Amino acid sequence: MRRRPKRSHNGGPPLDDYDGPPWGKGDAYIFLAWRAAHDKAWKAPSHAVMLMRLERAEQLGLTYEEYTLEILERGRQLSEEDAERINEIRRARRRRRISHFE
Repeated sequence: MRRRPKRSHNGGPPLDDYDGPPWGKGDAYIFLAWRAAHDKAWKAPSHAVMLMRLERAEQLGLTYEEYTLEILERGRQLSEEDAERINEIRRARRRRRISHFE
């Protein structure tokens, strides 16, 4: 007889016991291409660039990750004139924070 899962369990298989490939049942080439692109995009920049981004992010009221992600996604750096986009990022941050506790 199967044991009932714990109350917080989603009923899925245990992740620790998975013996298959990391890409699951999908195409390995696509998985590896996306992983390489992710690693290349998030490669640590030089120390000077990192400090510049951190300073700029703090001036705008964003985290380093939010500011860097905006550069990677949109291909441009934010400034004070982008107040609408900055407020949108902040609202998304609040929604993420609240949704974890609901």
